[in-house]
Amino acid sequence: MSTILNVIWFVLAGLWLAIGYFFTGLLFCIFIVTIPFGIANMRLAGYVLWPFGRTVVYDRDAGCFSLLGNVLWLILFGWELALAHLVTGFLQAITIIGIPLAVANWKMIPMALWPMGARVIEKR
Repeated sequence: MSTILNVIWFVLAGLWLAIGYFFTGLLFCIFIVTIPFGIANMRLAGYVLWPFGRTVVYDRDAGCFSLLGNVLWLILFGWELALAHLVTGFLQAITIIGIPLAVANWKMIPMALWPMGARVIEKR
């Protein structure tokens, strides 16, 4: 079932989201200071490409630089991304076939807010 949902997600939303996150990540990698944000965007791009059957796990021992990066990310970029995922999820939930896609979109909100110290793993 997750493969079918991933294919539908990929066609309707995942490809464009992944392209946007990927190219934004490349822009962040231009400057040395913003490379961690670029890596976080690449991680988000991989997650939004194929989200069903995967989950996000946070490393609680990531350290103070991860916390500082998350606070900067939240202030500068995270709240816009989370709001976009929230609104898109509401729009997808209008149709019956869009409800699982909306849930997947809402699952991305925590990672859009706090990407540092997060890993995407396969569900078992």
